[in-house]
Amino acid sequence: MPEDHIHRLQPNHTPGAHISSIPEGWRLEIPAGKAGRYRLAQLDNYRNLKRSQFPHFPGMTIEYECRASAADIPGTWGLGLWNDPFSLSLGLGGANRRFPALPNCAWFFYGSTPNYLSLRDDLPAYGFLAATFQSNRIPLALLAPAVVFMPILVIPILGRIARRLLRGWIKQDAACITVDPTDWFTCRMDWRAELTRFSVNQRLILETRCSPPGPLGLVFWIDNQYAALPADGRLKFGTLENPIPAWIEIRRLKLTPWDGANGNETIQLDNLPRSY
Repeated sequence: MPEDHIHRLQPNHTPGAHISSIPEGWRLEIPAGKAGRYRLAQLDNYRNLKRSQFPHFPGMTIEYECRASAADIPGTWGLGLWNDPFSLSLGLGGANRRFPALPNCAWFFYGSTPNYLSLRDDLPAYGFLAATFQSNRIPLALLAPAVVFMPILVIPILGRIARRLLRGWIKQDAACITVDPTDWFTCRMDWRAELTRFSVNQRLILETRCSPPGPLGLVFWIDNQYAALPADGRLKFGTLENPIPAWIEIRRLKLTPWDGANGNETIQLDNLPRSY
């Protein structure tokens, strides 16, 4: 994959949300609003690519500084790498990825309640997390019918069965991050095939062998959605009210391939976008 895909960050946002430049970075902001309407501001480098064309493979470091408008923003926000597994959801996915997939990701992720994004009861499922998902590949002939029948998972006993089955296909790991997100803080993620390591303000948060395979795409976002499949099996998803506008700021973002990947070159994302 040519390196210009790494630089080609593209905006995706819903009406009223916007993305603007700040010194050495970006602000992503969603407006205030009631539940029932999806609000998103996102930058990514895979918008019109098939999953097989996503630009990043194990053997790289991501570093950046971040802050948020509040410690308890309703919805989710974060930065990291993923395979955009639910690209059909809400009609906002890329046109070339027509089927869902099991998740592969490594990211710094915030999810407010009622989000509950863990298949394991011994891992944190919401809050500010360093988290990974590593999934086996399964044929689309098996995955597509599962998506069709997803609505029946609102029946608790079926949700509990599905949760147990998914643990056999999807590995995960996560750790809580205790930092004031309204102050600038530094994040670093070292991603390799056999290990992923997360640090915040130079303090190790998580080191895990649950490390996703490539190719993955870079994404940072803020939105007002939630999804939950807790231990009781009651699947829930939807959108939350934002009483006031919410934003995150990312600056000094740097991606560094290593271990021979792309010649150990440091890739600095200096081509800051205009306001959108």
